[in-house]
Order: sequence, then C-alpha cells, then structure tokens
Amino acid sequence: MRIVVAVKYVPDIQSERGFADGRVERVPDDGTLNELDENALEAALSLVEALGEEERAASEVVALTVGGPDAAAAVRKAFQLGVDRGVLVSDDAIAGSDYAGTAAVLAAAVRRLEQDGPVDLVLAGMAALDGLGSVVPSFVAAELGRPHLAFADRLEVDAAAGTARATCDVGHVSEELEAPLPAVVSVSDHINQPRFPNFRLIMAARGKPVEQWSLADVGLDPSRVGEAGARTRTVRAEPRPERPEAEVVVDKGDGGTALAEFLIRNELV
Repeated sequence: MRIVVAVKYVPDIQSERGFADGRVERVPDDGTLNELDENALEAALSLVEALGEEERAASEVVALTVGGPDAAAAVRKAFQLGVDRGVLVSDDAIAGSDYAGTAAVLAAAVRRLEQDGPVDLVLAGMAALDGLGSVVPSFVAAELGRPHLAFADRLEVDAAAGTARATCDVGHVSEELEAPLPAVVSVSDHINQPRFPNFRLIMAARGKPVEQWSLADVGLDPSRVGEAGARTRTVRAEPRPERPEAEVVVDKGDGGTALAEFLIRNELV
C-alpha cells in the first residue's frame, strides 16, 4: 500500500498574526506542522502497521507539503512520527495561491509520485489551522478525478477488495461511505490519538532528505497558481480587537445575582 499524506506548515496559533498585501504574514521559525494533519499521519501509519509483514515491507507513507523553504519543518516532524519519504513543492510562483491553486500543486505532485508506482490513498487532516477552509482535499480529489471521503471518524481500507470505508459521526447518526481505491480521504480529529515521536525516529529524521520539487518538476503551469491563478482574493483585513479588561466580582453573598445580571446584560442567556 502506498499512501500520500498532505501536511502543512502553519503559523503557531498562539503567536500574533496579521496580513500584509492580502497574505498571511509568515515569520521564519515561527511555524509548526498543522496539528490536525497529525491525525492523518497517524491514520496512514496505522493502516500500514496493520498489514501483513510482506505487504508492510512493500508499503510507503509519503509526507507531501507545499510552501516556502521553511515548510520543510513540517516534513521533518512527519519523519519523527515514522513516515518513509518527504516531499516539499516550493516555487516562487506558488506564493499567493488560494485553496484551488494549492490543491492543483498537491495533485500534480501526487501524479509525479505515481511515476514511481501507484498511490492508493491520499490522506489529509480535516482543516489547516491558518485558514480553516476544509476544502483542499475536495479540490485535490477533483483534480485527480478520484472519489473523496470527507471528515472520517473511522477509516477501514480493504486492499484486497480495493475499497476504503469511512464512518462519520454526526450527532446521534453515523454515516458510512465506501469508495474504490485510489481515493482521497480527509480525517477528523476524532479518528485517533496521534503518537509521540520516539528518540530513535527523532535522531533518524535529522539525516533524512526532504525532496524539493519546483512547478516544472511536477509539470504544472505557473498560471494556475499564485495570484495569477487565484479564484479568490483578500479584500480587507483588520487586526482583531483587543480583549477588554476582565470584570472581577468579589462574592459577598450576591455573586449569583451578579453573574445572572452579567449574562443577561451580554445576551448570553
């Protein structure tokens, strides 16, 4: 089984962020692997580990990302979790790409990887924490002409039958969807508990090469990406308002009344 996991290098959500010229400001060394992509990596590694010894030896998990040179850090984190191969598609022309442009690059890279052998699954997290669009996996599936199973809370793959089955829990209802392989699957943060890197993998990750490809390497026309190919643009961005000073109420026997009045005054009830 061959699985490609789309991962993203995102700004630290605890850091101050802003926009410059309609783009998210990205400060070097102030980023990390998108937390929700760790669930996709765990799903891929678990699927391979569940195979028989012979099939497992012939399997490969590839971490694939798109971005600037700093984005290689996301692939290195994936190495620490146990992936076999890492690819970064980086090109000046990609800067300013929207969801559709990013998906076009990812799909082109998958097709390039297929020159080495079939890719059975493309996995992704449910969202990237810097954009929260949750649409890139759908766009990738459309680019590749493959079925897409979205927001899987559970995932089963039957390699012999050539199918993937995803279960999505929505309230008190469970929805089961099945698709033929090869397929694209986005997984939710309920699907698993991502593993922690162990010392051996952390040390091995330092020496593993991150393959870097350009748009020419993946055979993609630059006019499809960046601002030139963007279907959307940022019209306006404003800094988030500062939080007001906290209101401290000393309970002198009327704390319950003060709390009720606060909730009513702020229309929270």
